Amino acid sequence: MKINILMSTYNGEQFLAEQIESIRNQTITDWHLLIRDDGSSDRTPEIIEEYVAKDSRIHFINAENRENYGVIKNFFTLLKYEKADYYFFSDQDDIWLPDKMAVQLEEAQKYSVETPILVYMDLKVVDQQLNVINESMIRSQSGHANTSLVQELAENSVTGGVMMINHALAEKWLSPDNIIMHDWYLALLATSLGKLIYIDQPGELYRQHANNVLGARTLDKRFKLLREGPKRIFTRYWNLIHASQKQAQKIIYSYGPLLNQGDRELLENYIDIDQQAFSERIRRVLKYHYTKNQWKHIIVFRLLLITNLYNAR
Repeated sequence: MKINILMSTYNGEQFLAEQIESIRNQTITDWHLLIRDDGSSDRTPEIIEEYVAKDSRIHFINAENRENYGVIKNFFTLLKYEKADYYFFSDQDDIWLPDKMAVQLEEAQKYSVETPILVYMDLKVVDQQLNVINESMIRSQSGHANTSLVQELAENSVTGGVMMINHALAEKWLSPDNIIMHDWYLALLATSLGKLIYIDQPGELYRQHANNVLGARTLDKRFKLLREGPKRIFTRYWNLIHASQKQAQKIIYSYGPLLNQGDRELLENYIDIDQQAFSERIRRVLKYHYTKNQWKHIIVFRLLLITNLYNAR
């Protein structure tokens, strides 16, 4: 059995060593850590080289050409670099708990290797000094963990640093284009073509700081959003809706014949719902139960779909 851990780095010198050490301290020891740097201008490449020199399981795949790809293409390149049975995704600034990989691998091995699966866990949110801010990111932000297509379609609850996939799912990711984030798209593929599995325990300490690509929601972020006013808030909502429609369209285009009838209808009726007549928008919302993860977001989301308020498309 071959296990690849995929790490994308960019100007991560402050916390990178701690994360690599947490990987080296896993109870599972038979793995390969593939790192691709995205054009760092700090000491990140030097730190990677230091670990390559002292641990033969660690590989710097683009030491000679650190072209900036962006996080999605970076992870896509890492995934396609070398075939494995299982792939774990790692951020550069968190800390994995010692049994994270073992717990996820035990769950993954309950399923056939031919079934595309994604297994993910909860996270403890911590500050830069590792003081716990929140015991559960899932419960504080989402209220529940998504495991079905209708749940995951318009709002993602999977965080990349605590997810693993098997090779059957890795083969289904064909390109990095027209997706919002790699973790969200892979979760959609899993719910559409296989299984999305949640383990209700933390797999890592998720470090909240100013440079997170996508961080946990904080009160400061929420107040800043409220100060923008309703038009800008709803415009942001619509931007996310339109992006999620493109993701859904990508799945239909790539794998339409493989989808069951119910899932295909769910996706097809979502991708152009905002272009339909008022009565048809109401019908689709009521029939397919398009949703978000918290009641306040569900209300806003469904009202926007029905009314088309502030929809610029």
